Amino acid sequence: MLHDVVDAHHHLWVRSRAPQDWIDPVTMAAIDADFTPADLPAAAHGVTATVVVQSANLWSEGRELLEIAASDAGRAARIGGVVAWADLLDPDVGDRVAALRAGPGGGALAGIRTQVQAEADPAYLDRADVRHGIAAACGAAGADGLVFDLLVRADQLPAGARLAAALPEVSFVLDHLGKPRLDTSAGTGAGTAPPLAAWKQGLTELAARPNVTAKLSGLVTEARWDGWRADDLRPAVDHALEVFGPERLMFGSDWPVCLLASDYGGWMATLGDLLGGLSPDESAAVWSGTAQRVYHLERAHNPEESHT
Repeated sequence: MLHDVVDAHHHLWVRSRAPQDWIDPVTMAAIDADFTPADLPAAAHGVTATVVVQSANLWSEGRELLEIAASDAGRAARIGGVVAWADLLDPDVGDRVAALRAGPGGGALAGIRTQVQAEADPAYLDRADVRHGIAAACGAAGADGLVFDLLVRADQLPAGARLAAALPEVSFVLDHLGKPRLDTSAGTGAGTAPPLAAWKQGLTELAARPNVTAKLSGLVTEARWDGWRADDLRPAVDHALEVFGPERLMFGSDWPVCLLASDYGGWMATLGDLLGGLSPDESAAVWSGTAQRVYHLERAHNPEESHT
């Protein structure tokens, strides 16, 4: 590639400090381990900066990720931004996020996320208390602002669109394109994800909000882990390009979760093939420009922005 590459979505975890109870040691043996900055393969694949995203619902994890970003190990791994967890229903959420920003490594705090996909109610994001928490958390950094990462299921996309319309001052980033069902071998009975047509409609509604961007991430694990092909992912990538445009899309590895279906380089190569029709400027937007702009990565590792 002739341009910078930003990995806008990966994780790190040490399970003794940030338990990952969702990992099935039998079906998910590939990620049933600890993953530290030394394990992150981003630099080996030409990645110039990364955004590490919360994986545990703990304030302590956010503090640890910020400290890692400011450390020599974090710099070596090219970690430039952190998306931390916050309890949106905590009445002091704004103050607690501000404390993260003012603490060690706080200059790397780029966004906030909660596990909305775990909420049974597809209209969870319509709740007034949830919206208040998002506004308070994302406004805690003052003029800098913080992004809110939307980790939602396909059936929660319409509520995400209503949320983005209600909070136009907040920048939202959709994780994993809203988890489209790409495993063509999956059933369609009760309890399964909505069909791709419903996902496409939901993504179109969300993309109509100018304060929303999206990550081309997490798609290999929405397909059949042991037998996916690039063409299985193409409908999702093509639709995202159609409704968001390259200037509102960004690359994310979803490492180490991607290891369930692909190694780091394999997903990068596949996405490169799927984006083969883009112009150089469009390609640069997806691979780096959008993430740099949305997550304000220009302040990464700036001593004046990293509080101690």
